[in-house]
Amino acid sequence: MKQASTRNIASAVLLAACALVARAETGVSATEILVGMSNAQSGPASGLGTKLKQGASAYINRVNDGGGVHGRKIKLVSYDDGYEPERAAAMTNKLINDDKVFTLFGYVGTPTSSAALPLASKAGVPYIAPFTGAEMLRNPVNKYVFNVRASYFDETEGMVERLMKDLNVKKIGVFIQDDAYGNAGKAGVMRALMKNNLTLAGEGKYKRNTVEVEAGLAALKAANPEAVVMVGTYKACAAFVKQAKAAGFSPKFLNVSFVGTSEFIKEAGAEGEGVYITQVVPSPDDAGVPLVKQYQADMKAAGASEYDYTSLEGYLDAVVLVEALRKAGKDLNRPSFITAFEGLQTDVGGVKVEYSNRSHQGLKGIFHTVVKSGKPVSVTRY
Repeated sequence: MKQASTRNIASAVLLAACALVARAETGVSATEILVGMSNAQSGPASGLGTKLKQGASAYINRVNDGGGVHGRKIKLVSYDDGYEPERAAAMTNKLINDDKVFTLFGYVGTPTSSAALPLASKAGVPYIAPFTGAEMLRNPVNKYVFNVRASYFDETEGMVERLMKDLNVKKIGVFIQDDAYGNAGKAGVMRALMKNNLTLAGEGKYKRNTVEVEAGLAALKAANPEAVVMVGTYKACAAFVKQAKAAGFSPKFLNVSFVGTSEFIKEAGAEGEGVYITQVVPSPDDAGVPLVKQYQADMKAAGASEYDYTSLEGYLDAVVLVEALRKAGKDLNRPSFITAFEGLQTDVGGVKVEYSNRSHQGLKGIFHTVVKSGKPVSVTRY
């Protein structure tokens, strides 16, 4: 009888262990959550990937030092894709199939997201906080994609509105990266122009990961718009502005947030003066915002020598990621994580984020800045 009882206990323990294994989620252990990141750590767009990762890591370190999320530490597994779609796809496959991460996080760019997202969706892996405002990540709503930042539609509509209302500018052209990112930004400008019964007043292009801006500049000089909305990365946009001004072509120049504000200002030097840049997070110097004050403290603790919009966005992205992980509860799995995100409506240090099953974009507000004396200065009017 005793032997049978022992066998029964052993069987029960085995069944419980099997049930635990069955319930275990990829990338989640009793002590750890694996989060995968692929972005530009090298090449002409490296300032974006490195700064975004730096900000995200500062908050993740804070959370881990405080005991993690429900007792689990977050481990960030990061790779460099050089802002090239083919490499982004390869790194995504590695993160999903070899590293077996729980979620993907903090990718940089539209072309890279275009390559990575089908792989993530097919594998059922959440794709969190990509650094891009492209509409293809927002509409139609993808079950696995959760954006934090406002869209390029939001940014470019704000630009066109300010140009028209404040400066009476109606001839608006674009200088774009010749790929999915550039096209996404151009679509936003076109949409805003159509709302005001206007047409595009010129277009110039350049090839991704180059500073070959001459042909694009020539096309825009010939069209002679009053303002040019630039949808590119910091090196190319800085080269465009410098060459344009040297050639006597000086319309109003505007950048969407993806450009990387601090890197653009460094590259453009004195010629960056007067360039408008839309932002999707508050000023990284405004310690009056509780989130920004906390960001500054954590960045300082991490040894950062400067604050900027890109690292603040990475920090905010990580804050939102952790809020969703906490809300998902101790028995973390992907379905519970997605459900938690869709019900996430919270104020994170003065920044309100709101998601639902109909909207997977947490923020919609934008901030306008202009470069003055080598610094981005907040403005309400152009």
